[in-house]
Amino acid sequence: MSDHHTYKKVEVVGSSRISSDEAINNALAECAKSIRNLEWYEVLENRGHIENGKVGHYQVTLKVGFRISDS
Repeated sequence: MSDHHTYKKVEVVGSSRISSDEAINNALAECAKSIRNLEWYEVLENRGHIENGKVGHYQVTLKVGFRISDS
């Protein structure tokens, strides 16, 4: 078994009308559909869309790291 790993990072934006946490979970769920070996995420930016003076959508930019399968 190898004692080192190699990772790749992608940047994605999740959104939700409910919360920032749900925006993160939505982004990770979509990533999990096409990316194997997901390992970690990092929040880069938290922003939103305003509708009638209130939050209409939460938008969270993430870097998602995954292990390259042969490492």
